[in-house]
Amino acid sequence: QLRPTSWHYSNKRMAAANSIRVIPLGAGQDVGRSCILVSVGGKNIMFDCGMHMGYNDDRRFPDFTYIARAGRVTHLIDLLVISHFHLDHCGALPYFTEVVGYDGPILMTYPTKAICPILLEDYRKITVERKGEANFFTAQHIKDCMKKVIPVNLLQTLQLGDMAVTAYYGGHVLGAALFHVRVGSQSVVYTGDYNMTPDRHLGAAWIDRCRPDVIITESTYATTIRDSKRSRERSFLKKVHTCVSNGGKVLIPVFALGRAQELCILLETYWDRNNLTVPIYFSAGLTEKANHYYKLFIEWTNQKLRKTFVDRNMFDFKHILPFERSFTDNPGPCVVFATPGMLHAGLSLHIFKKWAPDPKNMLIMPGYCVAGTVGAKVLEGRKAIEIDKVMVPVLLAVEHLSFSAHADAKGIMQLVKQCEARSVVLVHGEKDKMEFLKQKIQREFGIRCYNPANGTALEIDCTVRIPVDLAPSFLKRPVDDEEEDEGPPSTIERDAVVLFRNPDKIKLLSPSEAATEAGLRAHTLVFRTVVPLRAASLDLARVVAGLDCGPVREVSAQRALVGHACIETQDDSLVVSYGYQHESEGTALCQKLLALYGTPT
Repeated sequence: QLRPTSWHYSNKRMAAANSIRVIPLGAGQDVGRSCILVSVGGKNIMFDCGMHMGYNDDRRFPDFTYIARAGRVTHLIDLLVISHFHLDHCGALPYFTEVVGYDGPILMTYPTKAICPILLEDYRKITVERKGEANFFTAQHIKDCMKKVIPVNLLQTLQLGDMAVTAYYGGHVLGAALFHVRVGSQSVVYTGDYNMTPDRHLGAAWIDRCRPDVIITESTYATTIRDSKRSRERSFLKKVHTCVSNGGKVLIPVFALGRAQELCILLETYWDRNNLTVPIYFSAGLTEKANHYYKLFIEWTNQKLRKTFVDRNMFDFKHILPFERSFTDNPGPCVVFATPGMLHAGLSLHIFKKWAPDPKNMLIMPGYCVAGTVGAKVLEGRKAIEIDKVMVPVLLAVEHLSFSAHADAKGIMQLVKQCEARSVVLVHGEKDKMEFLKQKIQREFGIRCYNPANGTALEIDCTVRIPVDLAPSFLKRPVDDEEEDEGPPSTIERDAVVLFRNPDKIKLLSPSEAATEAGLRAHTLVFRTVVPLRAASLDLARVVAGLDCGPVREVSAQRALVGHACIETQDDSLVVSYGYQHESEGTALCQKLLALYGTPT
């Protein structure tokens, strides 16, 4: 059920024992500032802590007032998990830990821990030192924050109290991971950003059949089924080659690590094959940093790159040179990879302002742009954009060739099926596109799917319903239990054995059937009670007739079968025998015989 709420974390127990609660503080029906609060098994977990690239005010960070107003956030949040180093997933982390005051455990992979502080510091310099903005974290905040991080390896399961956390390969960027968190019998998978298609330097995302109660997945390309990667690459190379052949300059905004390396490998190979001499530039310093981290974390790349890395480092580019800001006004054609990827700040925005008025030039946007960024405005087709209070004419050619490392609709469906999730929550996407994918998931998989807005509490029922195969013998009413009078059937008690073949196949059998199926020899436990008689001898038939203890099935001078018990005469006593499953019936019979015919002792 979905319900808008101003609910905040007022105590440690947030959801019912049989439910999981999900509240997006960011990325709910939106792309940017990913931050998802989840209550599972009595534990409160925050997945990602990002910033929004489309805002320069308080809206850039998630709305932490949901938890901060209730007191110390460390008391309320048991764990914080960061999926990868992109700023829309980790950009608010230093602010949350050092300003808001979270002091609990933070999990991320080793590559993410290495790269995250570099990107945070680069963005801090642009935001604070160049633009002069306040209410931001400091360089010391970043250092102090990273000291609290616990790094994890792929497929490593980390036990934190009652929580078991496992990281799976995400493929989106170096170090990206899907996280599976299990608390007791409940579990959640959080994907962050991921890619189900392998590329030139990274493999495809993968997760095992962990059957989570809920999978929280990105849905950036919820309605997109991508065309052939080869056709996109051919189109990209043709457009770049045509532009520089006509004397134009090509600007390719990218983020420092990820698509940048993918496109650099592509252009390097093409330049080599065609003996081209037009210079290709990459933001100064970033190429060296990228090479360092790809060498350090080579096990996170794809199999082909790992095999060839010893003989040839694919990231030692001979055609790609470091770019200096002063090169912006150089004459002649060139290709420049510049950060950041959404044209919202930094070198890419600086170059765009200079090159946008010239129709010979070209802008190629290889990835997704958040609403409100200059990149998004350009892709909308605007012919003039205000940048730093100056209207910039947009006359250069604009191409949007998706080399984004996000899963498309087909990939999202593939991952949901692969992990066999019981329900799905869509985040990190646009509302209308989410609705389309939501309907598709519900129709094709027959499971619940939700797409809550920011600040909306979603409570998902996780009551486990287990189908049980019932043996035919339980459906048959024994003859001796049938009643002669007509009326509503009485309740019949049965002894049963629950047989587990695996969690998906459970059978309910009678004890004899269970013993046969399991190959075990049945043992019968019989209780025998001796009732000493007051009289020297008794007529057993008359005794039985006066008992009123169930149907009499057999009676003779020495033996009578009454209900589920057997009464036998033995000298001056009666011996009552009954099975363990009829102990209460046999005990009642013995007490009646003792009261009517037994000796006082």
